[in-house]
Amino acid sequence: MKKILGLLIVALFFGISSAAAEIKDYSSTINVFRDSPALTKFFNNSYGYAVFPIIGKAGYVIGGSYGEGQVYRGGKVTGKTTVIEGSIGLQLGGKAFSEMIFFQDKRAYD
Repeated sequence: MKKILGLLIVALFFGISSAAAEIKDYSSTINVFRDSPALTKFFNNSYGYAVFPIIGKAGYVIGGSYGEGQVYRGGKVTGKTTVIEGSIGLQLGGKAFSEMIFFQDKRAYD
């Protein structure tokens, strides 16, 4: 039973990751974050930012997450990036979410 459940979680993780690879609507994701009043100061004061439209996360005791994104400076794409995370502990399930990382200055951006 544990082996089957583990295989299902792995399949879910790779399913979310492949969906993330297919769905790369960066402008829509940026607009969702830009519409949040709490983030206005970050958009106005950051040196640049990274956008991840979808990060997939799944786990069954051992878990992980993966997402592909783009880096922006002055509203223009300046590079690509990925986020990868691993974890061990009490966990079961999966989820997908969007994320933005704001860079305070050139040092953080570099």
